[in-house]
Amino acid sequence: MTAPLRYFFLCSLLCVCAACAKNETVLDDAAQAKHEHHPPHGGTPVVLGAELYHLELVLDSSTGHLSAYVLDGEMENFIRIAAPSFDVTTTAAGKLHALRFTAVANSATGESVGNTAQFDAQADWLKTTPAFDATLTRLEIRGTVFTHVAFNFPGGNDRD
Repeated sequence: MTAPLRYFFLCSLLCVCAACAKNETVLDDAAQAKHEHHPPHGGTPVVLGAELYHLELVLDSSTGHLSAYVLDGEMENFIRIAAPSFDVTTTAAGKLHALRFTAVANSATGESVGNTAQFDAQADWLKTTPAFDATLTRLEIRGTVFTHVAFNFPGGNDRD
């Protein structure tokens, strides 16, 4: 093989390698842009702050029981908080409703009122209302206060 031909072959090979590396970087960037969280109970995720924390809402429509779990920003770990309760205002079928979520003690996990990640609300209208718009009035988690957080159930508020 002549020197000019070897040079041409080497340059071509380098260009192909560079193109492959560039495509790999683009794929990595695209994968990072698609940031997903998976609620551990298969419920509705509600983002608090810039994904600092999440609430996961889980409805049992047969009983009208709605549970809320306080989770970290990745929805991987439960976050116990001191709040004894928190409120959510809702609009369903043109009617305003208030939901009060109260702290749930669990002897199996050592959680108690004032040190729990689970909160429950009960309302008969939840038995027949599969979707509603809502606003978390106020919730403090580890010194950070979240107010007027709007979301849809079961859509959540994560726009990614």
